[in-house]
Amino acid sequence: MSKKMNQLKEILGEVSDLHHAASVLDWDQNVNMPPGGSEARGQQLATLGKIAHEKSTSDKVGNLLADLKTEFPDADSDEGALIRVSTREFEKAVRVPAKFVAKQAIATSKAFESWIEAKNKSDFAIFRPHLEEVVELVREYISFFPPADHPYDTLLDDYEPGMKTAEVQQIFETLRPKQVELIKAITSAKQVKDGFLYKKYNEKKVWNFSEQIITKFGYDWQRGRQDKAPHPFQTTFSVNDTRITNRYEANNPLATLYSAMHEAGHAMYEQGSNPAYERTPLAGGTSLAVHESQSRMWENMVGRSLPFCEHFFPTLKKTFPSKLGGVKLKQFYKAINKVEPSLIRVNADEATYNLHVMLRLEMEIGMVEEKFAIKDLPEIWNAKMNDYLGIVPPNDAQGVLQDVHWSSGLMGYFSTYALGNLISAQLWEKINEDMPDLDDQIRKGKFNELLGWLREKIHIYARKYDPQDLVQKVTGSKIDSAAYIRYLTQKYSEIYEL
Repeated sequence: MSKKMNQLKEILGEVSDLHHAASVLDWDQNVNMPPGGSEARGQQLATLGKIAHEKSTSDKVGNLLADLKTEFPDADSDEGALIRVSTREFEKAVRVPAKFVAKQAIATSKAFESWIEAKNKSDFAIFRPHLEEVVELVREYISFFPPADHPYDTLLDDYEPGMKTAEVQQIFETLRPKQVELIKAITSAKQVKDGFLYKKYNEKKVWNFSEQIITKFGYDWQRGRQDKAPHPFQTTFSVNDTRITNRYEANNPLATLYSAMHEAGHAMYEQGSNPAYERTPLAGGTSLAVHESQSRMWENMVGRSLPFCEHFFPTLKKTFPSKLGGVKLKQFYKAINKVEPSLIRVNADEATYNLHVMLRLEMEIGMVEEKFAIKDLPEIWNAKMNDYLGIVPPNDAQGVLQDVHWSSGLMGYFSTYALGNLISAQLWEKINEDMPDLDDQIRKGKFNELLGWLREKIHIYARKYDPQDLVQKVTGSKIDSAAYIRYLTQKYSEIYEL
């Protein structure tokens, strides 16, 4: 390897170390830190963010990247990909002042603690001034970049490289009427019964069962762990330390199982990343949509499938005989796939989930364009929930305060959830072509071939390929809604006898 490439990797490795150290602090803030530590934690994160930013935007990095472009012209090589991805990140980062990075870290740390309090008290007013500051900082961030076709493009590109707001809106415009049509057909059918899902289940037993499931999936506990947090998430400190968090909801106890599957899907993607990319910008998932395709696949296409129920339900029934003793397997399968407009995105069924995402996209665009005043968000949220799903949240906690993302300044993020659903269906069709006995394997509780396929086709490449290129490489098509509509229509036509 050339001397200059070694120099670049040394600097990028230090930047990676700083970012991962910040991730440890962020994980601790979610899992262990007492509320009183938020101000100091914000300062700590600000310091690490500032140092990392200064290192990654130094003239030395810029000069090395410029020199290495001619030294490694092959874009398909690991070196060529590293230079391409690093250059893209460098060119974006140099536009953002280090002082801004520090200021944003402090603001979002305080906003996170205020969000927890506001959600617990179901009072948006507590969170409002912090969100106003976060949104102002988001708009300031956009101002550092050349005018795009839409200001939201700048935010979206951070999570879905190359994707434009207009592309996402077009995909959603095609998707929404088809999902609404399916939901209307389901509404006119006989509704399934699911009351047994909401009885009082023992928290420890549910938690333990969630870990049994993801162990069978292939989540490597030597390189991961599951802890409690206000909002489930996955975080990576290295390819050998990828953690998940989860929560137990007394009014929806079995949601813990599906949160574990979801977050383990993210974590297994990270665990499958090429170890050679460690401490470089090539490590991790190529985009949030591709990342979400992994989590939604394990949660829904595996976890809510009939073969999955055929394997796991008998054991679940033995674990909770008083709750599930009289429930038949098909009843359980239909219950966990019940379609009904609901308030909480993370617990939404597959047929309505994307509508929750579309609502959030509209909200974020409205905030970025300054069409929506922050003080009016609860009212706007409730009106859009009524428009999209025909229901109105009874309080802020179940409405505008339900997601953690805005407290962390993560705007541009939400649409990737729906895009991930679409990618998961495209991949699922390809997997079933390549593995025609997949249902039988799942029925027997064997997931190693499925995980192996994902490792070979998706995980190992990490960020070497841009998301659209990776989806095209694996499925033969760029991100498209057709496969997802086919998946939903077939699944729910059978469940609801449409």
